[in-house]
Amino acid sequence: MFFTFDGRTPHAGAGTYVSATAQIIGDVTIGDNCYIGHGAILRGDYGRILIGSGTAIEEAVVIHAPPDETADIGERVTVGHGAILHGRRIGAGAVIGMGAVLSLRSEIGEGAIIGEGSVVTMKQVISTKVVALGNPAKAVRAVSANDAAFWERAKQLYIDLARKYLECGMHPIREEQVRGHE
Repeated sequence: MFFTFDGRTPHAGAGTYVSATAQIIGDVTIGDNCYIGHGAILRGDYGRILIGSGTAIEEAVVIHAPPDETADIGERVTVGHGAILHGRRIGAGAVIGMGAVLSLRSEIGEGAIIGEGSVVTMKQVISTKVVALGNPAKAVRAVSANDAAFWERAKQLYIDLARKYLECGMHPIREEQVRGHE
């Protein structure tokens, strides 16, 4: 669901799927061929959110920007289920693991991978093409060729899934169709 708030209106690009159960509020611009999953909340109510093309924002992700600032998420970024993003910038091709937290004004370099459940603290900067884990997150190694290849395939899966949702749609069914006959 898209919501205008305080004169701010969201926009989504061509080929982008936004779940009917997602909430896209205010100053949010989503690029082309993105996937915005079920239950995601993107709050551009007093800050701005920019999402680059080919990015996947998975289920139950929350994104918010500080007042009069921008949360800038690059192209072909993967944000895992249940992540909370309050950061300033995520570089192109980065991966934010499930349940990770990016605190106020944090920055993630291009191609970096933030592990599941990791916490990037306020104003913390994670370098380009490193794997960072823990609380607080610390770079533990460089992104390998195998990491990059795995995540490139995963990114394409979500671009393809967005296209399939747009082509097929979701169709509600009655409860009795699920439960069978008693």
